[in-house]
Amino acid sequence: MFLRSIFVCLFSLLSFELYSQQSTLIPKRELRGVWVATVVNIDWPSKPGLPVETQKSELIRLLDDHQATGINAIMFQIRPTTDAFYGKGNELWSRFLTGKQGQAPNPYYDPLEFAIVEAHKRGMELHAWFNPYRASWDLISTNTSPEHITRKKPEWFFNYDGKKLFNPGIPQVRDYIVQVILNVVRNYDIDGVHFDDYFYPYAAKGSTIADSETFRTYGKGFSNLNDWRRSNVDTLIHELTDSIHAVKKYLKFGISPFGIWKNIAQDTAGSETNGGSSYLGQFADSRKWVKEGWVDYINPQIYWPFGYHLAAFEKLLTWWSNNTYGKHLYIGQAAYRAAETSIGWRDRSQIPDQVRYLRNNSRVQGSVFFSSKSLTNNLSGVRDSLKYDLYRYPALPPQMIWLDDVPPQAPFRLTAKVLPNKTIQLNWEEPIVSRDGETAYGYVIYRVEAGKEVNLQDARNILKIIFDKKDTSFIDTKVAFNARYTYVVTAIDRLKNESQPSNEVMP
Repeated sequence: MFLRSIFVCLFSLLSFELYSQQSTLIPKRELRGVWVATVVNIDWPSKPGLPVETQKSELIRLLDDHQATGINAIMFQIRPTTDAFYGKGNELWSRFLTGKQGQAPNPYYDPLEFAIVEAHKRGMELHAWFNPYRASWDLISTNTSPEHITRKKPEWFFNYDGKKLFNPGIPQVRDYIVQVILNVVRNYDIDGVHFDDYFYPYAAKGSTIADSETFRTYGKGFSNLNDWRRSNVDTLIHELTDSIHAVKKYLKFGISPFGIWKNIAQDTAGSETNGGSSYLGQFADSRKWVKEGWVDYINPQIYWPFGYHLAAFEKLLTWWSNNTYGKHLYIGQAAYRAAETSIGWRDRSQIPDQVRYLRNNSRVQGSVFFSSKSLTNNLSGVRDSLKYDLYRYPALPPQMIWLDDVPPQAPFRLTAKVLPNKTIQLNWEEPIVSRDGETAYGYVIYRVEAGKEVNLQDARNILKIIFDKKDTSFIDTKVAFNARYTYVVTAIDRLKNESQPSNEVMP
């Protein structure tokens, strides 16, 4: 064991040295996400039942911090235990918000609506994060309202490891979950629907999944219980992707499964790992969802360091990149582990080096960090590494050309003038309708020093990303003394396809 530990450390050092010698890539397009967990108040709000204004100010501080770090996507948990952080739906208000399940905020506001507006103001996407099957965090009766679905439809649930979970084998359960999600899709201006890794439950000693009767009732055509369970999850995912895109074709649907699909010892198509697997553990055939085109992005939780003997970060990243089937791959990274002292994590550059590593693989389009608090608390300096180095320039989310590949028309009549306080005001006009009937969703403002090429592929030239088509003016307050600049503006659509540039101006 001691020799193995030394080997892992040496391997990690050699890997880091190799990649630190390569030139730092500055991608113009990259998903830079963070999970904002609300279950048991992990990230927000800091505790249940806070005054509404305190909740709002906490969320604004959180979003401001992530904007300053360079984050461009928020995975916001809105349904932690079959309850809601939003008002336009049929499920009860979450006790993690107001302190009592079913009790609305007073004075009334809609946290999801508020979060969407504030995220978009800051040029960040908001993906609504659902936990599809978890129905309670515990079995304490006073924590569950008499009006909760577990009380009204007890036959839909089983108890497992001190929690209540939906039974995915019941067709009415799947129908119910699809409708819950479609309520949000229809009623809110979200950018995506996001699932985490909790499907069938992780194995817990002394607990068994009580679905044998359901299998006898609904398992016709299946001789194997586990295959039937996987089919139940597959059916939900397939139904959801069709339903979501039928309502809003631009909406992204993504899932963040456990980091290992199968180990190579279990299947020659599996990864060079020796850990648990989503396929056998949660009955989640995550590779199939990508292969069949049922998700727009896959976001595996690769929460291990380089060289880890059971599940090495670099081996899993390579395996997933070889199994993207043309869809997006974002890597779930364990910011919460950054301050650990176990092997691999003792190196405080572990997370930043993982970002550098994944940027060297063209089939990886970004990262999502768990969780918000780990970044805002700057564990082991991870936030600083992102803010002042890796994410120091803005980035657009990557394009999803299978959803929309038609760019908007360019903005026009861009003008620039120097104001009395020596700032520079830009104004332009909204573009005309493009061939797919869309105008603009927002804009990207570029600035280069006068006399230099206006290179729109260089992220260092991005001055501002705006998610509001009506916002056709901008004041540049970061003007160096005696400097002269050339400006151009492009339009982006909802899926961040980008137009040709406007006319160039130099005030």
